Amino acid sequence: MTLRRRLVLLAAAAVAIAIVLASTAVYVTVRGELRGRIDGELRAQVPRGPLVDPGDLLSKSKAALRFRDRVRLAAPKDKLGLQTAYVARISSSGIVERPPQAPRLLPVTAATRAVATGTRGAFFADATIQGTPVRVYTAALPGQAGYAMQVARSLDEVNRTLDRLLLVLVLVCVGGIALAAALGWVIARTALGPVAHLTDAAEHVAETTDLSRRIELTGDDELGRLARSFNLMLAALEASVGRQRQLVADASHELRTPLTSVRTNIEVLARGDGLAPEERRRVFEDVVAQLDELGALVGDLVELAREEERDDDAEDLRFDVLVEEALARAQRRPRGPAFVAALTPCVVRGVPARLDRAVANLLDNAAKWSPAGASVEVALTPDGALTVRDHGPGIGPEDLPHVFERFYRAPSARGMPGSGLGLAIVRQVAELHGGSVAAEAAPGGGALLRLTLPGDPAETDFGEQAPIAPDAAELPALTT
Repeated sequence: MTLRRRLVLLAAAAVAIAIVLASTAVYVTVRGELRGRIDGELRAQVPRGPLVDPGDLLSKSKAALRFRDRVRLAAPKDKLGLQTAYVARISSSGIVERPPQAPRLLPVTAATRAVATGTRGAFFADATIQGTPVRVYTAALPGQAGYAMQVARSLDEVNRTLDRLLLVLVLVCVGGIALAAALGWVIARTALGPVAHLTDAAEHVAETTDLSRRIELTGDDELGRLARSFNLMLAALEASVGRQRQLVADASHELRTPLTSVRTNIEVLARGDGLAPEERRRVFEDVVAQLDELGALVGDLVELAREEERDDDAEDLRFDVLVEEALARAQRRPRGPAFVAALTPCVVRGVPARLDRAVANLLDNAAKWSPAGASVEVALTPDGALTVRDHGPGIGPEDLPHVFERFYRAPSARGMPGSGLGLAIVRQVAELHGGSVAAEAAPGGGALLRLTLPGDPAETDFGEQAPIAPDAAELPALTT
């Protein structure tokens, strides 16, 4: 069953319940009011004071007229031959006394005789006489011990009124339910229009994998927010698929050259004819170096292809300690530059392995471009801004916007080892941690790269902030 049909049925059911309950309340109220009026009229027929001698009361025409006047009988008769109110007097022994020519129709029961004897109070009862429903009121006659009085009235008029009312209420219920279903269908169709568009878009994407499809926004209600969220999801998926396709294309392009070179060298080694031992050793070293380069390239590609870590993997960590450990590893590399650092205690929230990889890539990039005997200056501020400055040839103005792009290599760097993915990994890690990266030309020559993460100052064991300098050297002023 569709959502639209369920809404229509629910709306019709709700209206039906409300109409049925209201109609029932109206019917019960009107029925009680009409029957209450009948009961009031019957109760008014009972004399309030003593009558004339009971021996003569109903035996003579004069007494009968007097009796009828006393109980205020009306003249018209119904189809049973009853006057509007039919009266009879019943003794405790069950003898019925009635006006002349009045038919003996009302039943005399044990309860009726009990009222005459005074052992039971007055009561109302329903009876059926010759197929006609009547309302009967039985009460004791005042001042006449051992006698009760029955007053009856036909319920035909009341029942006809109630039957007409019931018919009207049934028609109202049926018409109301039909109207509610029609209005519910119209409202559901209008309200669920955006949902239909959303469904069409989702089915289109599922069938065609076309992530460029978007839903037109029509408002700021819940459905509008849903459409906006769906558009954002499609945009994120489209961007993710685009990045994956670009990564695959770039990776296949970058892997083709080293694989071809490795294959050529292996074929040369396999032939072995005419190769001097020294030349064979050189080719073998080339193969090993190329395999190392391939391993680093694959590692970088895996790093770029990784999704964002779960929140469970992130933790609060001392960023200055992480940078200090990365500096210690970089300092141990042979023929590397000297690293001069000024690190202020700082706490950031992130994944330690990813942040360590980003810092190591920044240090490796600076070391690769540093001339012999030069130093690399590293600084960390309390708010989480890490700057790495080298004294190499620097970055050209036309290359600055592309430094952190995947596989981008400036013309001057294409003859140097590397995959062109190190700084792209730095940018990815920064963005995954809510930070940013930047590159600029350093004053006096060289390049300055900055990694900024949301951070807070950290207190040392002595309760105050102090810079950490592994080589106990002062860091020159850097632009920020």
